[in-house]
Amino acid sequence: MSLKVSEVLFRGRSDFQDVAVVKTEAFGTVLLLDGVIQCTDRDEFSYQEMITHLPVCALRLPPKKALVVGGGDGGVLRELSRHTSLQEIHIAEIDGMVIDTAKKFFPQMAVGFSDPRVSVHVCDGIKFVQEAAENTYDVIIVDSSDPVGPAEVLYQKPFYDAMYRALKPGGVVCTQAESQWYHLDIIKSLAAMCRSVFLGGSVQYGFTTIPTYPSGQIGFMICSKKLEGEDPLDPREARQPVPAHLEGKGYTPLRYYNPEVHRAAFVLPTFARDALKGSLTF
Repeated sequence: MSLKVSEVLFRGRSDFQDVAVVKTEAFGTVLLLDGVIQCTDRDEFSYQEMITHLPVCALRLPPKKALVVGGGDGGVLRELSRHTSLQEIHIAEIDGMVIDTAKKFFPQMAVGFSDPRVSVHVCDGIKFVQEAAENTYDVIIVDSSDPVGPAEVLYQKPFYDAMYRALKPGGVVCTQAESQWYHLDIIKSLAAMCRSVFLGGSVQYGFTTIPTYPSGQIGFMICSKKLEGEDPLDPREARQPVPAHLEGKGYTPLRYYNPEVHRAAFVLPTFARDALKGSLTF
């Protein structure tokens, strides 16, 4: 995909990666990390809403405590902060430059940083999860870039073991899980690894459409921790209500997620369904 750039708004190098912000004619302001598109004004909502509300709305009980690993652009924080049941929202982002850049150039996404329930930790997300108390979080969302560079370790088993330990029984983890068009082998191996970690729970793959990501789609691996006395959580069912619009706080109404889209997100085309057969719970 190519975008016509009208202006370079920012270009910098953090301790971890190249960070750039450009203005484009078709998609507005665009954030790039190491030259790869992370979000744009025009279509960011489809990704941010789905990576957040798919796991949160699948929960049996309203969540009280959430963790975001990565997500320095603030989009997942914005979506989590729509859920009034949450009492604490933590974010562990390794690159402070991403946070600062988002606050300056993407205020409509970074609005979540101003929520008083949010605690920001600029640190190694893996270490943060490893040091979390056992059974702490109702939901953990890993908003990472592709499995190269600083994000590579976020796709490996030690990190998933740590998330499982930090998650409450009945809780849900949701991670960015690549495109079914390009990365089926990665998705299949990731699902198999998750099945070995979330024993007795569930592992499911869903996806959303987003024009500026490769293939126009991106997926999510949603894993639940077993709750004694309950069947494995089926994330295809939306149990929690769609969060109400927050008036007067800089939030726009939801533009992508709804209960029908929630269910449809888990309906895979035949080639992907066949390839992942045996790797997913449902």
